[in-house]
Amino acid sequence: MTSSPFDSNRYLKVPSNFSISVYARIQNARFMAIAPNGDLLVSQPSTGKVLIVRPNGSKDPIISDFVTGLRKPHDIVFHQINNTTYVYISETHQINRFIYNSGDLIAKNRQIVVTGLPDNSTSELKGAYGHELKNIALDGNHKLYVSIASTCNACTQDTVSNPKRGAVYQYDANGTNQRLFAQGLRNAEGLAFLPGTNDLWVVVNNRDNIAYPFNDNSGNYGKVVPSYVDDHPPEEFTKVGDGGNYGWPFCNPNPDTLNGFNNMPFDRDYQFNADGHVNCNAMDRISKGIPAHSAPLGLTFLQNTKFPSLYSSGAVVGLHGSWNRQKKTGYKIAYFPWDSTTKTLGDEIDLVSGWLTPATQEIWGRPVDMVVDQQGNLLISDDYSGTIYKLSYNVSSTPSSQVKVYSDPNFGGVSQSFPTTPGVYKANAGDLNVIGNDNISSLSVPAGVVVRVCQNETGGLCREFSAGDYKSIGDLDNMISLIEVNPSSSQVKVYSDPNFGGVSQSFPTTPGVYKANAGDLNVVGNDNISSLSVPAGVVVRVCQNETGGLCREFSAGDYKSIGNLDKIISFIEVK
Repeated sequence: MTSSPFDSNRYLKVPSNFSISVYARIQNARFMAIAPNGDLLVSQPSTGKVLIVRPNGSKDPIISDFVTGLRKPHDIVFHQINNTTYVYISETHQINRFIYNSGDLIAKNRQIVVTGLPDNSTSELKGAYGHELKNIALDGNHKLYVSIASTCNACTQDTVSNPKRGAVYQYDANGTNQRLFAQGLRNAEGLAFLPGTNDLWVVVNNRDNIAYPFNDNSGNYGKVVPSYVDDHPPEEFTKVGDGGNYGWPFCNPNPDTLNGFNNMPFDRDYQFNADGHVNCNAMDRISKGIPAHSAPLGLTFLQNTKFPSLYSSGAVVGLHGSWNRQKKTGYKIAYFPWDSTTKTLGDEIDLVSGWLTPATQEIWGRPVDMVVDQQGNLLISDDYSGTIYKLSYNVSSTPSSQVKVYSDPNFGGVSQSFPTTPGVYKANAGDLNVIGNDNISSLSVPAGVVVRVCQNETGGLCREFSAGDYKSIGDLDNMISLIEVNPSSSQVKVYSDPNFGGVSQSFPTTPGVYKANAGDLNVVGNDNISSLSVPAGVVVRVCQNETGGLCREFSAGDYKSIGNLDKIISFIEVK
């Protein structure tokens, strides 16, 4: 911490209740991966090494060599096939995998699965390859994806090379059966699968020094105009489909339409497609743009991690920062919320920023990649200052140990607080007198507390929220009439989604029958029940319709799924 850049005071901006610290110093740290036992692997292309970083109590972590002698190692991915765990590590010219056993401190049992990838040693390139570092990903079907980036800013020779460059190739996990998966992606650095799917997403460094493409009255047609270059073309964050073509170098996404950065149309590239011989309307649209020249590198989805629930449905992208721009941009960790209903990305939000000082344009850090450790911290690599940062959520830093609700999203507007002791608060009883009109849009829940919010005082549409800060409460926004703090666990609970997610409804443990056609299942509705919890000493019978039909009985326990009765339950009997 006494060496540059920390020999001066440095400041980073992080969200409320978060803190950021220096975890380790590693020169030229690039991509990272968390091993199954929690160790951190960090690639160091400049030295040909992948390092292993292990915690050491309150002292600095222990850093040692995991593997050495590689040719610019870059991306690292752990992947399990049957009972064998592999760690895949990319080099510029090939992809390796090593058999990993928990606690391994050095790489063992090396297998070279892909060879012959182009890099600066490829004879036709004569030592010139602008983006030779390789990024990789593996899907749930054990397919390996390799990004072969462009050799240039923009050129046509990469589109006719073998293999094509500016493309993504697919292999079997053992490196066989190579085939072109997608093309037109100039430099896809981050490759990641949306958790729970085999949908491949990438972030792409787009071209620089673009010529003005419009033959209008500006007099700029075909000229490289700095004011246009500053914001064109945008970088790309997009879903990649099998057989897709995403435009480079013939077509460039246009952010200057009503759609903004979403699903952008393409403009012809003046340098390579002024005559329109390549049909830009036939290209696959880019899902989401990122401001031009931000240089996105690492991409990490936060679903199914221990990162705080406020951000756990979204993605983070490391923006390495610009060079080809009059005023610098990037130099931050960007967060993109994920809409699970529309399957789209929301607007970019700064998660960590401050490596660029806007007033002076001074740069003291350039973030690369992000991983979530087993404690829920976000580790961030910075190859400019040689640092691994740790972004941590501080539950104890919440200023109040009370439940807080707010009338507006993002913890704004009128607020009301409730104690953490068990209690029920109803609008029609005057308990929600501060909020009024069912007007609740966001809430904060202290550690160790669960809050149940419902659409009306007798239940209705409900959701449960565990400890965390919730900027939005989704489809219950502004229609909450009942709040229950620490709801009783001695109730039968049913949920609309598997794994105890989605809408919930509770029933007493005393014997009773509840039917959808009688309005008793008004919370779930539409027979929409997929998981349930049954307290000790209770048996619950669920049936396909109100007169019986296909039925199952569940004794005490938590049932993540109720099998072939999923979403077709109209009758519940507590016995």
